Order: sequence, then C-alpha cells, then structure tokens
Amino acid sequence: MVVRIMAEGQVRLADGHLTELNTLDDELLAEMEKGDGPGFRRTLHALLARVRDLGTPLPDDALEPSDLILPSPDATLEEVRELLSDDGLIPG
Repeated sequence: MVVRIMAEGQVRLADGHLTELNTLDDELLAEMEKGDGPGFRRTLHALLARVRDLGTPLPDDALEPSDLILPSPDATLEEVRELLSDDGLIPG
C-alpha cells in the first residue's frame, strides 16, 4: 500500500502493519473526541513516525496513487477531522 503524508511525500507500507497503526488511530480518535489537544498532537506525531519507520520512502519524483492519505505533522484538530472516515484515518 502507498501512504502519503501530506507535505512530506509517500511511503510504501506492508498491509500487515495496519493493525498496529489502527491502535494509534483509535487513540487519536479518542483524544479528538475528548478535545485533548496535547494528546492529539503527541499521538498524531507517533502515528506518522511509525508510518515513516515501517514504510519505505518512495522517490520524490514518484507519482503513484496513494491508498491512504495522512495529515501533515502540523495539521490542526479541525484539519484532521476533515480527513476522517467512519474508520478514522486508517481503514480497518
């Protein structure tokens, strides 16, 4: 799967990592629902860091369709809400 982190680029990520990422996604959703700004920021950064760690960066000139789009590290709570689906940011 190809994952785009807005304002950064794309990484190729094995589907097998989705379960681990969903745990962070669930935590992020809970913090958003509580209005926990510092928790939201911490978990968003942890989620993006984990995607970077688990994924393989694609070259900057690669233009592959993204299967998943994640917000930039400096995205606001409101911007992330706009990207949410029923499953959160990560399907499953």
